[in-house]
Amino acid sequence: MKLTEMKQLLAERDIRLTKSLGQNFLHDANQLRRIVGAAELKRSDRVLEIGPGLGPLTELLVQQAREVLAIEKDAKLVTVLKERFAPTERGHSCRLHAPPGGQECPRSETTNLRLLHDDALDYLSREPHDWGEWKVVSNLPYSVASPILVELAQARRGPQRMVVTLQIEVAKRLLAAPGKPDYGVLTLLVQLAYEPQTWFKVPAGCFFPEPDVDSACLCLVRREQPLLAPEQRAAFCALVKRSFSQRRKMVFKLLKQDWPEPRLAAEFERLNLSPRIRAEEVSLEQFAQLAQSLSRHSP
Repeated sequence: MKLTEMKQLLAERDIRLTKSLGQNFLHDANQLRRIVGAAELKRSDRVLEIGPGLGPLTELLVQQAREVLAIEKDAKLVTVLKERFAPTERGHSCRLHAPPGGQECPRSETTNLRLLHDDALDYLSREPHDWGEWKVVSNLPYSVASPILVELAQARRGPQRMVVTLQIEVAKRLLAAPGKPDYGVLTLLVQLAYEPQTWFKVPAGCFFPEPDVDSACLCLVRREQPLLAPEQRAAFCALVKRSFSQRRKMVFKLLKQDWPEPRLAAEFERLNLSPRIRAEEVSLEQFAQLAQSLSRHSP
């Protein structure tokens, strides 16, 4: 979809984009192809797209994947998507999924697009789902990109790969290493399950309307070997959030609010962690080892 076509369609439907929904639509064909390329799609893949907008990325996904589930919050855009991907003479169609009480449009046996009218973050929180065989490929709404990634990363079985476009500041936090200013809670909650791989910058001029911030596309790949068992993740989450609750304070003093001091002292000594260390100096692996032990003494 060219920029002129995008503008014309929005004008014809009197659709006004809002910052509150993070509606900055990627229209540059080269960038769209790079994003799909980073996903390494196979014809057998199932893909989750969050915030399809007018569907320029969706077009490429349905061509290469077995199944695409697209979740869109804006009702007017859902209407446009229904029409764009409606049944054709060759039998291609989409199916509209609505919340309870909603209506579903017909679907042929050959379709590979399912369209859901819903708030993506609410849907992910409300509907437990095994995403283990899925990939995520999305131009994420900037306002909810971080919580959506955390929700997916903390699923019992998260997607095998996530290729997402988001604010470059968020991408830097997801890529950060210990000792860096961007290293923090988001880094650890996502990196516990995912390893950041390739990333590239996406210029503001590739979007309509142009955002006020720089953007980046980042590829996250699920770890082959989990660092923690599912039942230990709650302790990890509590540990990390408490440790970064006051960044300039020593981790040991902060954790004493939730765990017995003798137990903490023994674990810090075992892991060769100084009692004076601050959260940004503790590695992912060290946090995981602490959580593994302290999960028996969770807050």
